[in-house]
Amino acid sequence: MIIAEVGSVHDGSLGNALKLIDIASECKAEYVKFQLHIAEEETLEQAPNPSYFKSENRYEYFSRIQFTNGEWLKIIKYCKKKRINFLCSIFSKAALYKLIKLGVTNIKIPSGEVNNLPLLHELNKNKNLKIFLSTGMSSWKEIDQALGVLKHKNIVLMQCTSLYPCPTKLVGLNIIKEMQKRYGKKYKYGFSDHTTGYEAALCSLVLGVKYIEKHITFSKKMYGSDAQFAMEPDDFKNFCDSLYKSKIMLNSKVNKDNLKPFKKMKMVFEKSVVAKKIIPKGKKISTSDLDFKKTGNGVKASKFKYFLGKKSRRRIDKNELMRKNFVSA
Repeated sequence: MIIAEVGSVHDGSLGNALKLIDIASECKAEYVKFQLHIAEEETLEQAPNPSYFKSENRYEYFSRIQFTNGEWLKIIKYCKKKRINFLCSIFSKAALYKLIKLGVTNIKIPSGEVNNLPLLHELNKNKNLKIFLSTGMSSWKEIDQALGVLKHKNIVLMQCTSLYPCPTKLVGLNIIKEMQKRYGKKYKYGFSDHTTGYEAALCSLVLGVKYIEKHITFSKKMYGSDAQFAMEPDDFKNFCDSLYKSKIMLNSKVNKDNLKPFKKMKMVFEKSVVAKKIIPKGKKISTSDLDFKKTGNGVKASKFKYFLGKKSRRRIDKNELMRKNFVSA
């Protein structure tokens, strides 16, 4: 399943948010993901800022782009209208409480909150939630600790690398197999793709992930933390199409012995036994009398030995397709 990550690229505009849901829906993503930031609940005003914040600090940015409860409700209802699942990352207990009141059941724990054990314990009060646990900056010990706290039956463990964009050598596809070996069938597995291309996601699909997340934007030139490495609409559409086609390929078993689909192709490209030269009536046929040419609607070249040592019943012209009734039994 594809998760279209809106993040904060809406820049606080409800209209932008709804249009981004349209894009995700049109591209046939199954989930669209937002982030619920409540500045005063999750960060100090003087906390360090990522490099992409230039004209305002992170506290100011989160305060400015936040939606009201009424706007969040419109976003959630619009997702239902578009038949796409609403998923949201939380960064505080207050954000969790707000989503619970709004009836949200799909919650993502972002990489920076994996060690926030009080938040994880709070999540346990609602065991019917579907939890997506991101692991982009966590050690195995930290992941084990988080999973030891969470008591939910429906947990998706997401491999990602919290670098934006993620360098090719640090994607960590090997972690997916290690997760599957370490935790088995207890959890589902996913991949948050922070690269700028398709390759990592396609590889993760081969490794057996069920969820693939990719950031989307109207334009890479937009302001904010996500736009520069996100996919624009046309690119995201191609990305989704590639994933769905790849999934069909991986899940469609082909029977190598079923040759019906190739009946016409075999006739066009395979070779049949033909007379290499004029074969007089009564001649005992040897390999020097035979040749092998297209079309493939005669006796197969692989069956040429049928004719060897047998006498021709009639004159056989050069390049004439050999038939079994042309020779004595």
